[in-house]
Amino acid sequence: MAFWSKDYDSPDLDPKRGFRFKVMFAGVQGSQEQSLVWWAKKVTKPSFDVTESKHTFLDKHFYYPGRLDWQTVSLTLVDPVTPVDAVAQTNALIEACGYKLQGSAQEKLVTMSKGKATAALGDCKIVQLDAAGEPIETWTLKNPFIKNVKYGELSYESDDLVEIELEIRYDWATCDTRIASQDAGT
Repeated sequence: MAFWSKDYDSPDLDPKRGFRFKVMFAGVQGSQEQSLVWWAKKVTKPSFDVTESKHTFLDKHFYYPGRLDWQTVSLTLVDPVTPVDAVAQTNALIEACGYKLQGSAQEKLVTMSKGKATAALGDCKIVQLDAAGEPIETWTLKNPFIKNVKYGELSYESDDLVEIELEIRYDWATCDTRIASQDAGT
């Protein structure tokens, strides 16, 4: 029976909604509560492609699956001034990855590395919520780092809030769902 034909008293019968989510970076500030990126406006969920190999035999083509290739995740942030300035936070993350502005001779010798870049963000979590604010789906990006930053656009013709766009690269992702957790417990 379809979800829309049942009694709506149970929160499990409400379909997943695109506006109920939160994004968290474990390495951003320390405690889990502080790692919440509350100014996240939009995020793409992880996705992947499977490569293929083509084999030709006589006049036919046969395809074989290859490697799984995880795609980047895009994150759009609103840029508040307080309590956390998103530009300042993003700049701090990039510096924690190992990028240093031109300065002293010692700073010129510092470069980015995967270890520093993944430690700066820690595990990135995209948590989809139900109507009660409880997690129903949690994607965890493993070894994520910032690949691309766009600091927004300014225009005298717009009343929009300034946004920052981040593109995040990761090695793989895991997905925990409330249903799978309940099934595992039985």
